[in-house]
Amino acid sequence: MHIETQFSIFMVNKPGVLARVLNEFADAKINLIAITMMDSVEHGVMRLIGGSQEQIRKLLDRLNMQYSETDVLCVTLPNQAGALADVTQKLSKAHINISYAYATAGARGGKTTGVLKVADVKKAIKVLKGGNAKPSKTTKAVRRSPASRK
Repeated sequence: MHIETQFSIFMVNKPGVLARVLNEFADAKINLIAITMMDSVEHGVMRLIGGSQEQIRKLLDRLNMQYSETDVLCVTLPNQAGALADVTQKLSKAHINISYAYATAGARGGKTTGVLKVADVKKAIKVLKGGNAKPSKTTKAVRRSPASRK
């Protein structure tokens, strides 16, 4: 389990753009560890984790591509049903929000990597390692009458 820098790359949503960008990564010999693609009518967002962060930055700058960087939590998981669910359940119990998650495919019987964008990466690591991260206290919401709110 470790923290990685994820690149979110904003691209025009039209044929050939994804292929061109991935070919540029291949030509630069930048290994992609994890990748996911999200699309809308007007644009796509490719999120990836790869080899050298500096090489990725240089490549994206050279291609004049808009991108952002964020820290994500990478968790090594057994490649079996329920592995990612177990991790998300532990984080849920500790009241750690997960904005999004994706996983690498992994080889049969091998390991896979779960990538999670969480609100508090350090707390998430502590929780998953079995540390004593203090779950945030929750209080029951009580609806008060308008008269008692004054």
